[in-house]
This record gives sequence, structure tokens and C-alpha cells, in this order.
Amino acid sequence: MSLQYSGAVRDAQLDAVETVAGTAPKLQIRSGAAPANCAAADSGTLLCEITLPSDWMAAASGGSKAKSGTWSGVGVAAGSAGHWRLKNSAGSTTHAQGTCTATGGGGDMTLDNVSIAVDQAVSVNTFTLSAGNA
Repeated sequence: MSLQYSGAVRDAQLDAVETVAGTAPKLQIRSGAAPANCAAADSGTLLCEITLPSDWMAAASGGSKAKSGTWSGVGVAAGSAGHWRLKNSAGSTTHAQGTCTATGGGGDMTLDNVSIAVDQAVSVNTFTLSAGNA
């Protein structure tokens, strides 16, 4: 039998992501595919690093948690965005990673433009965490 959790447990698990990553974590947007897991070394070229707002996610509700505030930065290298990594405020520990695409592309995170140039403004359009095992 698969595990099943109450809505309260699922929401608490999602809220723990923000608690563990802390205030003002770093969101790195990188080229290419994501590493095999969060413990693996960074891969691809760092295209943009965004310091997220101190309250960067809305409270979890109904098994999902959406970004809060404005997530934007500036391109530091040219390339095509392929994945993102969420790191602590020191940028030393990766807590989550996933794919990024343009809006409608089906990525875990969507950007206004995945073709990033140096000094180009980069904005995250959507980012939502969802819990399973309902």
C-alpha cells in the first residue's frame, strides 16, 4: 500500500522547504540538464543568480505552495536556461532543483525568456511546489 498523508501533513512538508532553505536563499538558473541529485556538484553554466525575497513562498494550502513576491535578476552569462537550483543564502547547499522552460513549456519553473544574455533582465513567471501522497 502507498503512503497517504492528511492535507495538514502535506502542507507542513511543503512549508518545511522554505524553513530549511531559509530567508534570502539563492536561486540559480543554469544551462543544460540538472545534476543527478541535490548533493551532486553544479552542472551547466550559471546564467543568472537571484536572491529571493525573505518570504519567498506563500503558505502551503491544499497540497501546493506558490512563489511569493518578485523573482527577478540579471543575466551573468549567455546561454539557454535548462534547470534551476535552490540554495541556502550562502549559496553552498542545494535544497531543491528542477527544470525551467518558457511559459507553457511544462518546466517545474517558467521564465519570461529562456534565452539569456549578459545583463538581460530575467524574471521567474511561475513556480509552485506540489505534494503527493494524498
